Amino acid sequence: MPIEQIYTGCLAEAAYYIHSNGEAAIIDPLRETTPYVTRAADDGVKIKYIFLTHFHADFVSGHVDLARKTGATIVYGPNAEAAFDFHSAKDNEEFKIGDLTIKALHTPGHTMESTTYLLIDENGKQHSIYTGDTLFIGDVGRPDLAVKTHLSQEDLAGHLYDSLRNKIMVLPDDVIVYPGHGAGSACGKNMSEDTYDTLGHQKETNYALRADMSKKEFIQEVLTGLVQPPQYFPKNVMMNKGINTSYSDIIAHGVRPHPAPEFKQLMENTEEVIVLDTRHEQTFKDAFIPGSYNFNIDDNFAPWVGAVIENIEAPILIVADDGREEEVVTRLARVGYDNSIGYLQGGIEAWEDAGYETDSIVSITPDELKVKMMGKINIVDVRKKSEFDSEHVDYAGVVNRPLDFINKNMKEYDKNQEYYFHCVGGYRSMITASILKAHGIKNVIDVKGGFRDIKESGVPVTEYVCPTTLL
Repeated sequence: MPIEQIYTGCLAEAAYYIHSNGEAAIIDPLRETTPYVTRAADDGVKIKYIFLTHFHADFVSGHVDLARKTGATIVYGPNAEAAFDFHSAKDNEEFKIGDLTIKALHTPGHTMESTTYLLIDENGKQHSIYTGDTLFIGDVGRPDLAVKTHLSQEDLAGHLYDSLRNKIMVLPDDVIVYPGHGAGSACGKNMSEDTYDTLGHQKETNYALRADMSKKEFIQEVLTGLVQPPQYFPKNVMMNKGINTSYSDIIAHGVRPHPAPEFKQLMENTEEVIVLDTRHEQTFKDAFIPGSYNFNIDDNFAPWVGAVIENIEAPILIVADDGREEEVVTRLARVGYDNSIGYLQGGIEAWEDAGYETDSIVSITPDELKVKMMGKINIVDVRKKSEFDSEHVDYAGVVNRPLDFINKNMKEYDKNQEYYFHCVGGYRSMITASILKAHGIKNVIDVKGGFRDIKESGVPVTEYVCPTTLL
């Protein structure tokens, strides 16, 4: 049967397209609707249902736009409340897609409306489950994203335990598990690189599905190692419950070229504007607009923007490699940053040709760092705490200040001191250096190649300890 997993690596997110006998269903669509509408048109089918496993926290879904364009019915599980028209599925309610049946299994725990969708083929065989953030490959969804005054993390974890055992683990072992995310998402602690598996294999290998695990043990294990979720998560949840600016309007507003003088004027006259430079960090360091932030588009761009830029409604001006402007606006919109107001026409070269000032950041090699370490310097490791605790530079002057909490830790920096920043490969350290420089911490130095190259250069590091979480 035609099932397509549409995987978006930068968000580690999986949407699904299923069709049969002239009808189709989309499960957990991203913001832009064209990929789904195009597939349906190419296959000559009508999108009948848009199934949502829950109100997503890590991206903004395009369900409302998609329903408006196709006439499809939006389906959520029990307990869902939203500002738009949708069908609230009852537990075990069935929906027909051509010759196929999709059954809603209410699986609260990650959130209280979380629902797993069971696909039953034309012969009545239970084929696959679409688990959203309830069950991942090698992990389960974190039960701390929907905490309310009457529900604690422990309460949600208890619901998740019951859902897994009473709704999912009772299914046949050959049922295929299709989750909402893979490795790299902040919605789980320790996900596999695999994006699907059989339920039977997960029962054998997934710690959370251990047959002899008590509810008390489960709650303790799933809550251990959780850190505060990214600050944009609750904002995305609220957006997914509402009616937002259409994706086409966001693109039209955001992908507007501004010549250098006009761009400069917008910078100076737009309140709370952020200049986002999306070029590679080693290109950015040589010449950039003073005050701009560097988030390389070719890495985990959107999640890091969401984690660091607190004002989701801030006007954003873009500096990008030629031809990638729409990609930047799209990836910002996927995590709710809808207020892009245009890009620098001609790029940084046009800015320089206009005679405007540029700034730069010093980037040194690990060998140069090794020489500096013979004296007294401030080394800042901006990796996550779990990465730092696992292994780090063995030096008295090293501190761990994760990029995730840069806004909280800004006060820890002295404008009169010099700081050497590194992450694992150079991406996060340049984000950190650019943001701090924009906030007046001028003496920032990036260590090129990050911890990987630092280790290879022979800089002393602590003994390796296997991490228990990837958060």
